[in-house]
Amino acid sequence: MKESYESILNLRRQVYAEVARIAYEDADLEELETASYRLFPGEVATMREDIFRERAIAEEMLRLAMGMDIRDVGKYTKVTEGFDKVNIAKNAYEEPLVNVIKFACESCPERTFFVTNNCRKCMARPCTNVCPVGAVTMGKDSAVIDEEKCIRCGRCQQTCPYHAIVQYDRPCSSVCGVKAIENDEVGRAVINHDKCVACGRCITQCPFGAISDKTQIYQLVKALVSKEKIYAIVAPSFIGQFGPKASPVQIAEAIKQLGFEDVIEVGLGADMTTLHEAKEYLEKVPNEIPFMGTSCCYSWSLMIEYNFPEYFDQVSDSGSPMKYTAEYIKEKDPDAHVCFIGPCTSKKLEAIDTKVKGYVDFVITFEELRGMMTSRHIEPEDIEVTEEMEDASSTARGYAVAGGVADAVAKAAKEIDPSREIKVEGANSLSECIKMMKLAKAGQKNGYLLEGMACPGGCVAGMGTIASMNKVKRSLTQYMKESQYKSPFENEHIPADLKEIPNHLK
Repeated sequence: MKESYESILNLRRQVYAEVARIAYEDADLEELETASYRLFPGEVATMREDIFRERAIAEEMLRLAMGMDIRDVGKYTKVTEGFDKVNIAKNAYEEPLVNVIKFACESCPERTFFVTNNCRKCMARPCTNVCPVGAVTMGKDSAVIDEEKCIRCGRCQQTCPYHAIVQYDRPCSSVCGVKAIENDEVGRAVINHDKCVACGRCITQCPFGAISDKTQIYQLVKALVSKEKIYAIVAPSFIGQFGPKASPVQIAEAIKQLGFEDVIEVGLGADMTTLHEAKEYLEKVPNEIPFMGTSCCYSWSLMIEYNFPEYFDQVSDSGSPMKYTAEYIKEKDPDAHVCFIGPCTSKKLEAIDTKVKGYVDFVITFEELRGMMTSRHIEPEDIEVTEEMEDASSTARGYAVAGGVADAVAKAAKEIDPSREIKVEGANSLSECIKMMKLAKAGQKNGYLLEGMACPGGCVAGMGTIASMNKVKRSLTQYMKESQYKSPFENEHIPADLKEIPNHLK
């Protein structure tokens, strides 16, 4: 999917690079007004039907990349309107983070069936015979489906001997597990933010680039330029994101060249989360709660809060790896500011949460980081370094893939109490998470540790990633093997008191 949507990814990178350049150079505000002409020069359109629409869409992408709201389509507003609110060197995120750019939305139809030119007008006419509402008739050249009558049962598709009837759906709606994509008055997609959990799956699937999220690139660069002491903490899924030849330490050095003080693996915080959740599971399941959900994926937690509120207290009380890593840094250096660099927009929303915002000052994605590197002409694989990164255990680095969190917690729990049976189940994609929670609600997951991840395959497939999931997984497997720590109990960076096993669990 990443490679096949290359044109959209390239446009997004250009937008991010332009915003980063403006911030690094402390350029005049006029640079934002004219940025769309640099992104789409000349008179001939390359991606849309005309150059004017291309520039209008680019302007909305630029506004979101600056952290500003999208504009009202029916009202004239300058590109720079609201800039004063985001012209700061600190967190400027305000909800909603994920937005539909109405200039770009093509009003795609929702789930429907379509007759292709493979129809042979066969004499048996099974499609017309099986339709329970008479929506299929035989036209001059092929079968015809009356959209107003059609009930989307799919029986015509199933019975056609030539496979001439296909089903298609609005791409953004088809991947939204919480059904947050709705329609406005003219059929354009609109996000119901009372349902949205900011997983960003809709962003990855729209083939028109009509959905995007806000970024903090501008504010972050302003802070870096002002010589604030900012530490970058990188999620485990950063491996393989910046090319197959770029090693972890080369990526870390590239990040430092952007102005960061230092780079720490979020796997360090993952080791802390593992120990917290292992102890919590052993203490609470099944005596206090029938099952326990993992706490790492914020979209998974929000999905439970919105859809299964009576079970929200059964999500682990442990902090996420992002929070624990940031807390660790600020304890070591009280003057530090922390920027989380990860795979998704969900973490941006988590950083606004009152439990986290005191620790995490900025959140950007790998895709946005790449835009910053592009603006400074930095290529990680060209950097010469000799150091190694040894912040996290092998199991902590495995948090990036589906099943990795539960595997790490189960192994740690087993190490604490070898006599306990640790039952584990996981779901990746919100639709699968909902199915798993329905089974838990029915009492079929009692005693289980439930791992939920919003993205199919785990964090390696997050909306803010760059490389394809399979390539990243191969790199990650090798990186896990290279860790000198096989479990959090071996990690020398973890405080000794966290590694201690309470007497009642011995």
